[in-house]
Amino acid sequence: MKALVYTGPEQLEMQEVDMPVAGAGEELIRIDSVGICGSDMHAYLGHDDRRPAPLILGHEAAGTIVGGARDGESVTVNPLVACGECPACLAGRDNLCPHRQIISMPPREGAFAEFLTMPAGNLVAVPDGVPLSKAALAEPIGCGWHAVRLGLQTLGYTPDRVLVYGGGAIGVGAALCARAQGIGKVTLVEPNPTRAATLRDAMDLQVIRADGLSDQSQFPLIIDGVGIEATRASASAVAQPGGVIMHIGLGSASGGLDIRRLTLQEITFTGTYTYTAQDFRDTASAIFDGRLGSLDWMEHRPLSDGARAFEDIRSGRCPAPKIILSP
Repeated sequence: MKALVYTGPEQLEMQEVDMPVAGAGEELIRIDSVGICGSDMHAYLGHDDRRPAPLILGHEAAGTIVGGARDGESVTVNPLVACGECPACLAGRDNLCPHRQIISMPPREGAFAEFLTMPAGNLVAVPDGVPLSKAALAEPIGCGWHAVRLGLQTLGYTPDRVLVYGGGAIGVGAALCARAQGIGKVTLVEPNPTRAATLRDAMDLQVIRADGLSDQSQFPLIIDGVGIEATRASASAVAQPGGVIMHIGLGSASGGLDIRRLTLQEITFTGTYTYTAQDFRDTASAIFDGRLGSLDWMEHRPLSDGARAFEDIRSGRCPAPKIILSP
């Protein structure tokens, strides 16, 4: 089969690779749509030791089962494989399973390919009439669903407003999930003017630059979908007393937090990783029934154009929050 293979920093090549073979309890999936994630970009730049070359990246996927009892069924893929037996899994927190694996990290190859194998329990059926390109968004949007759910749980109430950093798929997904979970006013911080204009026009979001915030700006819930020193510093400054900062982004490892203010104002800072299996299913359901909007803000490209797509994202030339590749 053909696959887009990461061969080294800033190097992606279309190659012929071996077909995957479904094992016991697994299904073979013909990939229809797969999104480019920020973690794929980190690997592409050589910044992720967890993803050594050569490797097939990509974990935001949807496609069609080939063979077996479910032949022809359209599915979206939960790429996080957990053991199902540890205390975290039994508590419904399978995203924290110490034995977890995710496709696009060894030993599991990713979905920038024509075919993929996955455990049957990681597949969510897609109803007729739902494009697989939209179903593939369950993975990145699921991160936002999980973060918003945990943030509301920590706050103990549903606030009237939320601040989200980042106009990529993670931030946009968190903004849409906040609306779907009952928060009325969503403010999104995005510095790229081209992308900001797209978000305003396509999703009717209030989009500002970080310098549009001040110390008088106060938010009970903040979602950081970027995760760099500057966004953590800004979030520290504008979280209201007793507020909650949910940190999804993995842009940089340290810096920015005002620990003194977090302590004196009893602000909660929580790291949030992916989603539970239930969060993934809930996100998929919200996509299928339209609670997350039209989801028509993607850009579609063939998998063979994947290397150029990575270059365009890196250079800031892509106005869309998400590029979807199709083998």
